[in-house]
Amino acid sequence: MNYERTLRFARELDRTDPLRAFRERFAMPVGKDGTPLVYLCGHSLGPMPLTVRAEINQELDDWATLAVMGHEHARRPWIPYHENLTSGLQHLCGAQANEVVAMNSLTINLHLMLATFFKPQGRRRKLVIEAGAFPSDRHAVVGQLEWHGISERDGLVELAPREGEDLVREEDFERWMAAHGDEVALVLWPGIQYRTAQAFDVGRIVRAGHRAGAIVGFDLAHAIGNIPLTLHDDDADFAVWCSYKYLNAGPGAIGGAFVHERHAEKAPGGRLAGWWGHEIATRFLMEPGFRAEHGAAGWQVSNPPVLAAAPLIASLKMFEEAGMDRLREKSLALTGYLEFLLAGLGEDVRLVTSSEPAARGCQLSFRLLDANARPSSARGRGVFEWLLAREVICDWREPDIIRISPIPLYNTFEDVFRCGEQLEQALREIA
Repeated sequence: MNYERTLRFARELDRTDPLRAFRERFAMPVGKDGTPLVYLCGHSLGPMPLTVRAEINQELDDWATLAVMGHEHARRPWIPYHENLTSGLQHLCGAQANEVVAMNSLTINLHLMLATFFKPQGRRRKLVIEAGAFPSDRHAVVGQLEWHGISERDGLVELAPREGEDLVREEDFERWMAAHGDEVALVLWPGIQYRTAQAFDVGRIVRAGHRAGAIVGFDLAHAIGNIPLTLHDDDADFAVWCSYKYLNAGPGAIGGAFVHERHAEKAPGGRLAGWWGHEIATRFLMEPGFRAEHGAAGWQVSNPPVLAAAPLIASLKMFEEAGMDRLREKSLALTGYLEFLLAGLGEDVRLVTSSEPAARGCQLSFRLLDANARPSSARGRGVFEWLLAREVICDWREPDIIRISPIPLYNTFEDVFRCGEQLEQALREIA
């Protein structure tokens, strides 16, 4: 696309956008004068779908009138409540229906998956993640290593980009696994790296891990609802995610997990079982033996938090209606326009995210350079604060990265233009 740095051009793209009506179905944050902010922070917390109130109020009304009987007689009975989310998650993950489940939060789900799939034996005692992984993931994997009596020094491998680069090359991952894979029990890899916004080829990562004999799982917090996924066909062993970013399910929303169907009957290890993972046919007999429900649902521990799951119903309906193919097409156009605007700001702006569209999702991350062409945390922070003060909402990640995410469900090309306009002014003011 031949982009132009004009408001007229941005508005024309919005006028012809086939997904433009979805923006009106969100409660977009507003500024002091009551007008919508330029909200480009959906990678951190998505705005509220307008139908969420009705979805929650339905559960509140059923609770008020039915109390305990709501488990079986609510308009959406609470016992099988997670099933209301299965179709939408299956669509987003590229999975079979029995391979996905909405439950818990991301890190709890990660611990549940690691308890099953991380089984160090003999030489296979290492757990591989990317350098600079999200802290919660790192805390979880170190905790799991220590649970097995393995020190961080002996068990944790953090694969880093080449010196002077920001992104991990997939061929370097493949080369390292080919050389050292016989020591690896499990790989935990991001679908999209949270700081750099690098999107990985999930199938390629899986194949490299499996060739080496390792289990391969994914943190999809920044990938689900952002890029098309084909977890079943890619043969991933497991994946976990949260739902408050691209899935717009609200702060503290229910998370989710994928477990490939080949593990449904016989996973490589035990599980941290709870009664909600027991088969539904005999769950309420309250017998002592555990018989797992078939598929990913067998990893449930407790009954779902209905009031934290209801908002996801509203959001998933929109994803199914919009379709990931159309969302991806618009996403590429939005980030392409943002990249075009950033490039026009001069060499002070150093893009961290790949310029290859297939290697990124909705988010672009960048640094600002000082007069000596070195990354400047102080200048970057100053520009971020400038944008925030002028109601352009993005976010900052230490030590020196600004992250901006135009989301195709609700952001516009005018949002991107306004952001670029304010960035240009900020760079003139903050040297």
